[in-house]
Amino acid sequence: MTDLSRRDFLSSSAITLAGALGVARSANARRSTRDDTIVETSYGKLRGARENGVSAFLGVPYAGRVSGDRRFRRPAPLAPWTGVRDALRLGPPAIQAPRAAFGKSEPMPAEDCLVLNLWTPATDTGKRPVMFYNHGGGFFGGSGGSVYQSGANLARLFDVVVVETNHRLGLLGFLYLDEIAGEEYAGSGNSGILDIVDGLRWVHENIAAFGGDPANVMIFGESGGGQKTSCLYAMPSAAPYFHRASIESGPGVRMSTREAAAETTALLLGEMGIPTRDWRRVLETSAADLLALQLRLPQTGQRVERERARSSSPRVKRPAPVEPGGFAPVVDGVVLPHHPFEPTAPATSRGKPLIVGWNEDEYTYVAYANKDTSGFGIDDAGLRAKLEPRFGSDAPRIVETYRRSRPSASATELYVEIESVTMMGLGSIEIAERKTAQGGAPAYLYNLGYKSGEKVPGTDYPMGTPHAMDIGLKFNNVTPSTFLMGNRPERLVASRNMAELWATFARTGRPAAAGQPAWPAYDLTRRATYRIDAQCTVIDDRNRAEREMWRELGFM
Repeated sequence: MTDLSRRDFLSSSAITLAGALGVARSANARRSTRDDTIVETSYGKLRGARENGVSAFLGVPYAGRVSGDRRFRRPAPLAPWTGVRDALRLGPPAIQAPRAAFGKSEPMPAEDCLVLNLWTPATDTGKRPVMFYNHGGGFFGGSGGSVYQSGANLARLFDVVVVETNHRLGLLGFLYLDEIAGEEYAGSGNSGILDIVDGLRWVHENIAAFGGDPANVMIFGESGGGQKTSCLYAMPSAAPYFHRASIESGPGVRMSTREAAAETTALLLGEMGIPTRDWRRVLETSAADLLALQLRLPQTGQRVERERARSSSPRVKRPAPVEPGGFAPVVDGVVLPHHPFEPTAPATSRGKPLIVGWNEDEYTYVAYANKDTSGFGIDDAGLRAKLEPRFGSDAPRIVETYRRSRPSASATELYVEIESVTMMGLGSIEIAERKTAQGGAPAYLYNLGYKSGEKVPGTDYPMGTPHAMDIGLKFNNVTPSTFLMGNRPERLVASRNMAELWATFARTGRPAAAGQPAWPAYDLTRRATYRIDAQCTVIDDRNRAEREMWRELGFM
């Protein structure tokens, strides 16, 4: 089996869908009984369904058509409607690689996918905090309709409004045509992320009718959704529409360059056998054929922060932007003026508080999804052998540092920690450091530490806190069937803590939960990490020797 390292994370379709947890079931299963709720928006009246103290509005269009002559352009204006429009069923997710259906109640993926789902305790004048979630799945997959992302419990328990969008993905969302297609295609390489801005604008204009406060909007997201949130945090066009943010297991420090994006476009045209001057043939190609072309490109599906080929020089060890063949937001100097957190935190969000962090055992999900148990049951010699292809001559020092700081840990435990921290941790720390150094609003760093009690299939090794387990926890969706969650009763307390921390942050800009210690802002001396569990703890300068080693080796 192939060892899935940091640079390959999200390269398989299974991992690409990790952040979209629960795709086999839909969040909008129709109940036998319901009460209708009608709300008037700036485009017309919407009918939602009310149950158990929450009104849900599903499949709400927030922008117009993006197919036909609107492909790779900004959406057509959303046309108003007369009468009452039903908002009782999910709309289509974006075009993406074949995978398990999101559920029988959700349509198949479609090019015209700009819809949102919304949950609110009441359609009154309550001016509730708005929690605007960006779904995971890299920049290639996922949907705002996953059952584990349902916002009903957050809305009910914490008196907030929850919103989630579908938006363009992959080639249709991030094909860079700016240099060959003229002014009307300016920003094409960022279409997918600009769609989310359109969703935020819709919220700004309409959320008051749903009991939300347009002057108190939090954006957040996990995995690919964390990377999307990182981009929004740095985009001038998004700045008027949100006030705080959380980046979860998806630190988007750097994005694609114009050079890499232009080369990707050239690769696509070459795959199609057409010269640059005939680029318009891409407009005439079916969405299904474009998806097939996307899947044939060399880097499609790989995560945004891939790692360059190893060499003996520390200068190439830092994660590189997307390389040719991949699709992701583009640092075009306009829509995305610079890398989100490189070299500094974005000035446009200087005054906006930020949560950032990761799960302690991110890698166990990677092993699970790829059916790769080769990293389990190894000794120290096996650990060095696993690390050498990726870290070369640095592998012995890495093993020595971790062995010294964790003398009682098994080699497998060290391997899972090294993979997890380099996958999601180092970038999260960089973001916290740069946000703090900026001197504006505070940053809050966390580790999710609740352990599921499940085992990695095919092994006796505990799953721990795998990638994407935070979704069910922070949305307070933790039934025994929740993916990878296990059935330990402590999960209910850990979930309540995480959901309350996030909801309180949405309300006040300071995360807090009843009965839990205060969460101090990150600083460059104490370096406090908030460990989230059934009983939360504050850990000062966690794993200092390891962090310092990674920095000395050039990985931070």
